[in-house]
Amino acid sequence: MRWEGMTNSFSFLKWACSASLVTVFSFSSLCAEDGWKSVKTKEFFGKETAQERGKRMEWFGDARFGMFIHWGLYSVPAGDWKGEPVKRNNAEWIQSHAQIPSADYSELIHQFNPTKYDPEKWMELAAFAGMKYVVITSKHHEGFCLWDSKYTDFDVASTPYGKDLLKPLAEAARKNGLKMCWYHSILDWHHPDYGFKKSWRGNASNPSPDMDAYTGYMKNQLAELLTNYGDIGTVWFDGEWEKEAWTHERGLDLYNYCRSLQPNTLVNNRVDTGRKGMDGMNKSAGFAGDFSTPEQQIPETGFPEGVYWESCMTINDSWGYKTRDTDWKSTTTLIRNLVDVSSKGGNYLLNVGPKPDGTFPEAIVERLKGMGEWMRVHSSAIYGTKASPIGKPEFDGRLTIKENADGTLTIHVFVFNKPEGGKIVLKGLAGAPVGNVRSLTEPKAQPLSLSADDGSLSFVIDGELPNKHASVYKIVLKG
Repeated sequence: MRWEGMTNSFSFLKWACSASLVTVFSFSSLCAEDGWKSVKTKEFFGKETAQERGKRMEWFGDARFGMFIHWGLYSVPAGDWKGEPVKRNNAEWIQSHAQIPSADYSELIHQFNPTKYDPEKWMELAAFAGMKYVVITSKHHEGFCLWDSKYTDFDVASTPYGKDLLKPLAEAARKNGLKMCWYHSILDWHHPDYGFKKSWRGNASNPSPDMDAYTGYMKNQLAELLTNYGDIGTVWFDGEWEKEAWTHERGLDLYNYCRSLQPNTLVNNRVDTGRKGMDGMNKSAGFAGDFSTPEQQIPETGFPEGVYWESCMTINDSWGYKTRDTDWKSTTTLIRNLVDVSSKGGNYLLNVGPKPDGTFPEAIVERLKGMGEWMRVHSSAIYGTKASPIGKPEFDGRLTIKENADGTLTIHVFVFNKPEGGKIVLKGLAGAPVGNVRSLTEPKAQPLSLSADDGSLSFVIDGELPNKHASVYKIVLKG
């Protein structure tokens, strides 16, 4: 039985707990979480050493490239409601933008039937593109769940498709060498106990939405996601901005709760209330979260070592599938975004919005394959690298560095457009013994001569750049 479908369900659960009916109904975990703070959770935030944190964050710092997947009921209307376009970019926000009553929106559950869903094909494409992890919307703000949850009927089990979408995806991800990660929305437009009312939401007819009860519901669903699907790389929260519902205290508690279930998982900063708008960085210290989340932007400069961050960005304009959104970024732009983010010490989380039938739009497939072709040659200049030691260079390109086991340092020089005369100047790097410059793009090409003078390193590129997206040259600093 699914409790969220009951009338005033969590009020019933409170009564059941107080009436000692736990053994009869076998939902002791629900009762334990009913007060959301009633069970002492081990405090993880701020309790580990720098070495412990560094080890836990290591895979994330090396990965540099991940796939974001926004998929839910919103893929069915795909940006239109009653035959008319909803004139806002984000298709996954259609219920809010059009203020669609919850009862009407919920009817979409009968149309969601992704019969062409092939998680193996999805993850093969992600791996080919060079991605190292995948983050999927287990539940977005609409409240619809992509797995068969014990705690709601508003999930994939109630659709014509009827099968868990997450378990086969998690298996396919690991088979293809990717870490599985969950996006999970704190905000829930469907649930009657979510604590900030609006006339079109599922809490509209509830005179007293109970945020404690809702948090218990959310924790129980997270227990499912962090218990039944193996190791989870990150829990990527969102929807924390409604101050009437979410607080710093709740954020700290939820961070600790997730790590009590999987101590090595990473939790983003949107679990708490300290995020500074779309630039994604925390306003100040003291807020929970292992990494920051710039949205649809790349920070102008990098951050001190030890600050982990990830720019999440779309391939077109919308996160969810939207038929009218054909503003696709070029493969060149996407590759250069990845390079830009890597050169500043961050990760690039690139979003795809699947269709309701379970397939990716062809434009997405095309671009990811193009990125994969580039990554097959150049991935060593992306994975496991650190930020440029001199910031953004004066020529049109970027730098990353990698510390090698033999004590040398490799500088990767990405050139987007050849400067006039072909001379590449790296200021502030003179002084160390150096060898030649070798092309990573054309490994069989003759090495180029490297000059060290006036506090700079420089070399000259003859002829055309060998790659139209980004050509890469390697310099090894010895000693």
